[in-house]
Formats: sequence, C-alpha cells, structure tokens
Amino acid sequence: MTTILLNKPMNVLSQFTSEGGHKSLRDLVTVKNVYAAGRLDRDSEGLLVLTDDGALQNRIASPKFKWPKTYWVLVERVPCEVALAVLRTGVDLKDGRTKPADVLLMDTPQGLWERDPPVRVRKSIKDCWLSITIREGRNRQVRRMVAAVGHPCLRLIRFSIGDWTLEGLDPGEWIEV
Repeated sequence: MTTILLNKPMNVLSQFTSEGGHKSLRDLVTVKNVYAAGRLDRDSEGLLVLTDDGALQNRIASPKFKWPKTYWVLVERVPCEVALAVLRTGVDLKDGRTKPADVLLMDTPQGLWERDPPVRVRKSIKDCWLSITIREGRNRQVRRMVAAVGHPCLRLIRFSIGDWTLEGLDPGEWIEV
C-alpha cells in the first residue's frame, strides 16, 4: 500500500490530467497508480492525501466516516461572536445545513509560505485567520460557510486530515507515509 502526503500549491488541479493549461498532480508526484483521497479546489492549497488503497481513499473522502479536516482560512474582517457561533453550530447553505464545525480565531500560521499570486490586500479592510475543522466535505464547503456569515474567504489552506498534517512540507513537496 502506498500513501502520500502532498502540500498542493494553489493553481494545481487535484487530478493527474491537466485541463485548461493548469498544472496537475502529474507535475508534482512521480509515484504511479495513486489517486487523490478527496479534492482540493484549484484555488485552495494544502494537504492532499494520495493513495492506491481504495478503502482508505473511501474512508477519507466519505462524510460517512467523519474524518476531521482542518483548514486555515483567511477571511475579510474579524468575525463577531455571533458569526463564530453560527459557524460552530451549523450554517444554512443552498444544499442544506452544515454539521457543526470547530472554529477558532488564530494568529497568522507560523512559517506560512507566500502565495502565488499574492492575496489581494485592502488597507481599509482588516483580515483575520480562522482554524475551521469540519467532518463532512461538500463542494467548496468552507468557502461557502464563511461567505454565508459575511466573511469572504481570501485564502484557504487545508492543514490536516485526521492525524496527518502539513508539518515540514513546502508547497509542491510530498512524502510517503
């Protein structure tokens, strides 16, 4: 069994085939016959697990197994306690109410790499980092959650899946575990 932890950079597709001129996993990972367990959107960064174990892939990707996934999220403005409470108890989205999430205000993550392209900064609007842990995985869920409470997402980094984290991995780097 092969399992790889990859720090997927922004603007890389979570698949091995390229589309629309974008980089794909093939540009980063040399191991054959592994597939992404879940997805990260092209405009998201961070931890992606690749494996050749179909059962593990299913356990990670399926909301039935409730694997925790923690995201570092840079949002516009500092959320008030009401907005944080809504994120923690469940947000009403077009596809239904989300399950409760663990949400914390956090400092800028230590050792955070520069993003290419850089995040749009507006001097007149403060931004804030949140740590959000979910146990489901709807399409663009975290982005839609923070937008629904009035705090658009400026940058999204998946820090962990279960016990696996990004620790020690620069963008584009991977290790076999």
